[in-house]
Amino acid sequence: MPESQAPVPRFTWAQVSSRRLARSGLSRPLDGAGPQDVVSALCGAHAQVLSAGEQSVAMRIPGATRATVRDALWTERTVVKSRGARGTVHLLAARDLPMWTGALSSMPDTRNMHRGDGMLTREQTEQVIEGLRVVLTDAEMTADELTDALAGHVGSWAGDRVMEAFQGMWPRWFEAMDLATNQGVLCFGPQRGRKATYTSPARWLPGFTPAPAEVAVPWLVTSYLHAYGPATPQHLARWLAMPRRWAADTFAALGDALQEVDLEGTRCWVVAGDTDMPESEPPEGVRLLPYFDAYGVAGHPRELLFPGRAFERALAGGQAGNYPVLLIDGLAAGVWHQRRSGRRIHITVEPLSPLTDRQRRLLEDEVERVGVIMEGKPELTVGTVSVGPHA
Repeated sequence: MPESQAPVPRFTWAQVSSRRLARSGLSRPLDGAGPQDVVSALCGAHAQVLSAGEQSVAMRIPGATRATVRDALWTERTVVKSRGARGTVHLLAARDLPMWTGALSSMPDTRNMHRGDGMLTREQTEQVIEGLRVVLTDAEMTADELTDALAGHVGSWAGDRVMEAFQGMWPRWFEAMDLATNQGVLCFGPQRGRKATYTSPARWLPGFTPAPAEVAVPWLVTSYLHAYGPATPQHLARWLAMPRRWAADTFAALGDALQEVDLEGTRCWVVAGDTDMPESEPPEGVRLLPYFDAYGVAGHPRELLFPGRAFERALAGGQAGNYPVLLIDGLAAGVWHQRRSGRRIHITVEPLSPLTDRQRRLLEDEVERVGVIMEGKPELTVGTVSVGPHA
């Protein structure tokens, strides 16, 4: 007689929401954590808008400000500004960088490089990456300085301005920038005025080398599931901007390291054995999530996290992060915007339903906390947000 299979654990959205909020430092701050611990718990903090990334991290640490995050990034070097999920700019824990680069450099190339349109050949790409490895060993360079250095090291062709850009043309070597970052050859250095600089990740993590793919990919998948599970391969694919087939194959390859569960009738997975869920009441609280906060971007199913009108108002074509989100009791419940004028920070919050007296008080407290984090004096207006989504 065949052995009976253990029943699949079943979870409600309230349970999952409570667990995710706690693990991401939103239901309560991550006591004792530094910026490096927060970005590790979040699987990276999106930093295309650096001030939003600083706010994402600081709001999860008691008493922290954006200066706390900047110190970790530029002085202590426990946090590195590089590329993470979806190839976008992220703040990552320096200690996690071997895993991130090992995983990202092994994933399918979805950018269609070497397409024969006059950009880089495979041989030129290898030359650029090796050139970057050499010229950035102990230097911080702007894009223009790096273009000159590469042209002198590998040949003038590297600096030919042939790539279409937002305004003008980028040099040819830019096509290899993402690949070089994924391979751990390049990361961001401190801003120089209004210009970004680039440097070697080894300056953040001496002895740095990317981890083997067979170690790094499982680490990244299980880190994601710990923070944002239960989830499906499709959720992982969307978070990483990878093909669904790759994600499905990756889940299958992990085998017994993952465990099937049921989330409101949907077949999902968690890390094997990671099935503890809060038994308390549904989550409560009011939070202001900045642009591209990881909780909204990585969280699925979208229809549960962004219920009702929030699916249209707080998402941009189904994409999370383009609007800062008003989070009430673990659910997207509106949008907000901040505008700085000197020390004053004008904060407009647009709830999608009337606030209770308690929610209004919690919102006022949250606005004050934003002011502390961003080192300014906040002013709250509850009304319509007229600013469109961030690109």
